[in-house]
Amino acid sequence: MELYKNILGNIKKYVALNKEETEKLISIIQTKKINKRELIDQPSFVSKYRNYIEKGAFRSYFIDHEGKEHTIQIAVEDHFTSDFYSYITQTPATLFVEALEDSLILQMAYKDIEGLCKEIHALSEYFRITTERAFAFSRRRALSNLSMTAEERFLELEQRYPNIVYRVPQKVIASYLGITPEFMSKIRKSLSSKT
Repeated sequence: MELYKNILGNIKKYVALNKEETEKLISIIQTKKINKRELIDQPSFVSKYRNYIEKGAFRSYFIDHEGKEHTIQIAVEDHFTSDFYSYITQTPATLFVEALEDSLILQMAYKDIEGLCKEIHALSEYFRITTERAFAFSRRRALSNLSMTAEERFLELEQRYPNIVYRVPQKVIASYLGITPEFMSKIRKSLSSKT
């Protein structure tokens, strides 16, 4: 039960599961160790799992027709990661989801989650709430990309997720912000000279 305390704590923020419901959820969770640089989703394959990060860090990205990587999501402990569009629609993925560190994830198969959500209303409510929050965040991020400077976006990321900025490689942060690693260095140098 100790292994599941973080995910159960995350669920408890939004809904209450009774003991029987908790046991049913735990029964469908698979624990998986993922090595640094290992992919858990990739283009052309359907994303079959909702992945809760127990330990580690991941990024979701795509490669454009010129071979440039674009990071869409960075996720660490107590967050879910996958190619969510592929997972929700059960269609082939368009994103790579890669471990940035040796990691431990709790996987729940799509078919198992769907079955449990039909049976356990609170669990269905939890996934609805967290999916809506993820959608709202992605909308906010899109607006930030259109209305803020790269420096403002970096400061917003640093304020919201301070451990990510110093834990994840600079080239990944730059890709997430839509800038080059060189420009990222200039931003950091400029900010450090202001303090």
